[in-house]
Amino acid sequence: MRTFTRPRRRPASVAGPRPTALTALTAAALLTGCSFEDSICSDGEYPVMTVGATGSACVPNDEQPPKGYVRYPEGKVPKHVDDKWDMYWRTHTLDTNGKIITVSEPD
Repeated sequence: MRTFTRPRRRPASVAGPRPTALTALTAAALLTGCSFEDSICSDGEYPVMTVGATGSACVPNDEQPPKGYVRYPEGKVPKHVDDKWDMYWRTHTLDTNGKIITVSEPD
């Protein structure tokens, strides 16, 4: 009969500190340039805005905006929640001619 002995585990005080999952995740995010900001849209989507109002939506990259929605003007596309352009478009929109207009702040 064969017997096996398991190696003994050293107490944590002897083994020293071990990286936790959160530490590893944080390090990975910092090293890869990931952001902790909430994205406006998921991967494979782009943001669109309602014409004449401050509403928005996300559309799959391979689709056109639905009726009543348009793409944001180039260079003025919000990328993350509360970024410069997300804040701007809360009080601005495009009219039916594509002109930027000011709208009243939501209540």
